[in-house]
Amino acid sequence: MSVLTRDEAQTRAQLIDVQRYTIDLDLTRGADTFDSTTVIGFTTRTAGDTFVEVRPAALRSVTLDGQPLDPAALDGNRLPLTGLTPGTHELRVDAAMAYSHTGEGMHRFTDPTDGETYAYTQLFMEDVQRVFAAFDQPDLKAVFDLTVTAPDGWSVLANGVTEHAGNGKWRAATTPLLSTYLVAVAAGPWHSIRTEHAGLPFGIHCRRSLAPHLDADAEEILDITRACYDRYHEKFEEPYPFDSYDQAFVPEFNAGAMENPGLVTFRDEFVHRSAVTDTERQTRAMVIAHEMAHMWFGDLVTLQWWDDIWLNESFAEYMGYQTLTEATRFTDTWVDFGVARKAWGYDADQRPSTHPVAPDADAVPDTASALLNFDGISYAKGASALRQLVAWLGEKDFLAGINTHFRRHKFANATLADFIASLAHHTDRDVHAWADTWLRTTGVDTLTATVTEHPGQSALTLTRDGNRPHRVTVGVYDRDLIDGATLVRRELRNIDIPAGPAIPAGPAGSATPADGEHSLPGPRPALVVPNDQDLTYAKIRLDPHSEETALRGLSRVPDPLTRAVLWNCLRDMVRDGELPPLTYLEAARAHLPAEHELANVQGVLAFARTQVADRYTTPTERPDALALLTDLCADLIRRTEDGSNPGLRLTAVRTLIDSAAHADTIRDWYDNGSVPGGPELDPELRWRILGRLCVLGAVDDAVIDAELTQDPSATGQEGAARCRAALPDPDAKRAAWDAMFTTDELSNYLFTATAQGFWQPEQSDLLRPYVARYYPDAVAVAHRRGPAIAEAAGRWAFPSYAIDTHTLTLGETCLKDDDPIPALRRKIADQLDDLARALKIRTATTAY
Repeated sequence: MSVLTRDEAQTRAQLIDVQRYTIDLDLTRGADTFDSTTVIGFTTRTAGDTFVEVRPAALRSVTLDGQPLDPAALDGNRLPLTGLTPGTHELRVDAAMAYSHTGEGMHRFTDPTDGETYAYTQLFMEDVQRVFAAFDQPDLKAVFDLTVTAPDGWSVLANGVTEHAGNGKWRAATTPLLSTYLVAVAAGPWHSIRTEHAGLPFGIHCRRSLAPHLDADAEEILDITRACYDRYHEKFEEPYPFDSYDQAFVPEFNAGAMENPGLVTFRDEFVHRSAVTDTERQTRAMVIAHEMAHMWFGDLVTLQWWDDIWLNESFAEYMGYQTLTEATRFTDTWVDFGVARKAWGYDADQRPSTHPVAPDADAVPDTASALLNFDGISYAKGASALRQLVAWLGEKDFLAGINTHFRRHKFANATLADFIASLAHHTDRDVHAWADTWLRTTGVDTLTATVTEHPGQSALTLTRDGNRPHRVTVGVYDRDLIDGATLVRRELRNIDIPAGPAIPAGPAGSATPADGEHSLPGPRPALVVPNDQDLTYAKIRLDPHSEETALRGLSRVPDPLTRAVLWNCLRDMVRDGELPPLTYLEAARAHLPAEHELANVQGVLAFARTQVADRYTTPTERPDALALLTDLCADLIRRTEDGSNPGLRLTAVRTLIDSAAHADTIRDWYDNGSVPGGPELDPELRWRILGRLCVLGAVDDAVIDAELTQDPSATGQEGAARCRAALPDPDAKRAAWDAMFTTDELSNYLFTATAQGFWQPEQSDLLRPYVARYYPDAVAVAHRRGPAIAEAAGRWAFPSYAIDTHTLTLGETCLKDDDPIPALRRKIADQLDDLARALKIRTATTAY
């Protein structure tokens, strides 16, 4: 398959305009393929040649202006259109298309619970070609007329309102101008809940087996949807631009969600069938808010080429968190962003694969390279940059610029230059310079605080390693005069750090300040927190006195967002080899029992369990790390016996299960069906316990089979695959490996579940032979099965617990000699960098 280059897209856009697609899909042709007939109306400005993209199972016929073209002319995914004359043309393509089981194109899924089948599209980047023929680039927008023939008992959802015309045929309302990648279809025997808001039909949909769980949360989901819709209409002058708003929770979805206009698709794990924490409900709400923001950022105004993907994702990310905070009960969403989501951006930005938020067009020469930029930089760093822009520019001017941008480019395409011009129209500030320093550069600045004492006062200096301007809020804290332990905020001080060359910190008291010296009248503060309200994107380092205060008294800091900033500081110090991993765990043990913000607890425990215990501690230290975590979780469970904080209790139970080094306690829970004092074991907890028991060798296949009989759902199938792969048995490992890398029969979700179970630190001797096998086998399966499986193979199937120079050497040789496809190459390169960091941390640990 040929990927589209930017130069090719520009050439085609200069030659043609596309007016209309008329698409007819027939989903009644069997389990393997569906029929796709596409009529494209387009005009040619001058005489010339071009091509249309299509990836059929069988190309039956093609006509151009009524004249047949040879289907054998199809070259990979490109059908040449030669000798075009100026004027109007009609291209007709009739094909059989293959269903996907990897979440790409038209994904087909049969629910093991009830045998019902569903099909839905995910057409992002290049996958529209798997469903219908298209001039597949974002700046060739057109209107779409869609009909779908579906089996009896199915309903069909699409970008516009659909109606059943009889004989299984469904027609969707004609769309406004859309990019090809935003077309959407979801067909099946959906369970649907429909309502109306602001004169528009709203709907939420899921597969029938999840109906009771969607019903239980329907009002919450719809309330969030309505609140965000209303708040966006207060912010944006352009009204919602489509005729309906449906949200479909679909099976085996690769992303969190996709912003198809009028039909947002979500992974159906967001229909909670087991207990979840309020922070997890907040995450679902944030995704709802994020995708709705895309109706304006991305759908109404679309990027011209994929170098500007941040114009979609960074804005939706920022608007999702901010609007959720303003419009719903989830008023502390920025805490979760700070302690969890933002770390995704920091980590990505410190790898060799980092890139600017808004890279130069030359850095995104084709669609394969563009796909790699859907990462923590385009989402979390970009959103952080926008939050800093709002702090620097002011929300009034920021929103005025956005509304000008919508007005100038609605139903069209735009670039970074267009957006900056819209902002500049409403401010005297140099937004072009801001964009150059924030959006065109890579890396994370570090802000270091130095506090010196003088008679009657102290002085604060901030040094910057980096060159971006920052508007930060510095928090100054004293100890409470009564109890001597609680920290009381003396002041929040706004400080502007201008752009300039890197000014690294020197020894205490000798650093060159980035912004001058700031007087702090009164006694020396107990704690000084740069970036206290987390308004900028930068790592921070505390002065030694503040660092000691944080380690001893972090739970005494009054604001949960400030605590998130401090936890991130400690996290970064561990990752940079400046704080022993066990010291981080000891801080968690000391302070999480008093933490009232669940997002902070979940973020800290996730890092402690998956990174500190599994990767950063040496094999000899790991038992102590797991013991410390289980002690901490047992303490949290004891403290929540009165039922006062079920979310905290559930989080502690989950982490204790994952950290258990001995089977006795969790096996008792499993056999009894509950944790003493609650909760009862729902399917998620049962599979979680069973997975850990498999790792520990405490159960066998018979127990897995019995659990699967009790829970034969799709989630149960994934749980069983994860458990079987986790068994410390040579035959089980061999079967799991063959399933992932030889048979090609696993769906995207079953592949991921199998990979998640396979590599376990406790089983290093058993797994050692597979480390060398990973690289050639992953390269081969990625070439055969494409980017979605490549992503899963690189993320989940990588031997991340084989932390040694041998694994590094094998990986470097693979990148040099084995030609992995771009999606896998990027994941392996990132994994190797993380592995090298883990090795350095372990080396630093021995030197403390």
